[in-house]
Amino acid sequence: MRTFHLTLPYVAVILGALFVAAGFNLFLVPHSLLSGGVSGISMIIGYATDWNIGMLYFLINLPLIIWGWRAIGSKFIVLSIISVVFTSVFMQLIPVQSIVKDGIIAAVFGGVLIGIGTGISLRYEGSTGGFDILGSIMTRKKDFPLGTILFLLNGSVVFVLGYPNNWDLALSSMLAIFITTKIVDTIHIRHVKVTVFIITNQTKSLLEHLLKIPRGVTIIETKGAYTHAEKDMLMTVTTRYELAALQKIIRDTDPKAFVNIVETVGVMGEFRRKV
Repeated sequence: MRTFHLTLPYVAVILGALFVAAGFNLFLVPHSLLSGGVSGISMIIGYATDWNIGMLYFLINLPLIIWGWRAIGSKFIVLSIISVVFTSVFMQLIPVQSIVKDGIIAAVFGGVLIGIGTGISLRYEGSTGGFDILGSIMTRKKDFPLGTILFLLNGSVVFVLGYPNNWDLALSSMLAIFITTKIVDTIHIRHVKVTVFIITNQTKSLLEHLLKIPRGVTIIETKGAYTHAEKDMLMTVTTRYELAALQKIIRDTDPKAFVNIVETVGVMGEFRRKV
């Protein structure tokens, strides 16, 4: 079981790379659309020179990978390298052939595939390289939705470098990028915070498990209005991504605990953030 959990992120990142490569070669590239960011820059150069877009994607990613290694850490970058390498490989294996004739439909479904691939990679603490690395660095200290950051970064590439004289292609490319970012924010939910209130008789046992997550926990003494029974209420703030693990701890430790989960608008002060 432990081997499975260690292997899953690598399998997920490779699967994400397959989705991204399919989105490029089956939808965006045949219609001369851009995906934004490093991949968009690679496409611009490839369209102008007929150079291999997959190889350009790999080469342009190298400086950002080196920066990410220093700023974020080895696990994230190792998974990102795997994603970039396999995306480049899959782009050599998947033929550049449109499966739809309409450019708008190509933008929509290309954006969906790229969003799924990117979201899967980010969900398992990797990335698809490029501006994903830059966006992840920016969101480590601020709770911005990563998809929104990527939309701003990638959209700038389309308007500055892409199609200043062809608004049809520019807006279709922006549509693909917008859909990609919405899918990313749906899958990658580390920025969404929730506050969990737990009323329990098993305070000591729950604390032993909750503090291993690790998240801060506040103990509040409570008294039932009807029964007048005194209990402890534990309050903790966590992410939507970690919520399932927290719920399992509560169910296993105190199945009779009363739990109230509310979405948190914002967090000030100390809060441990991950990619």
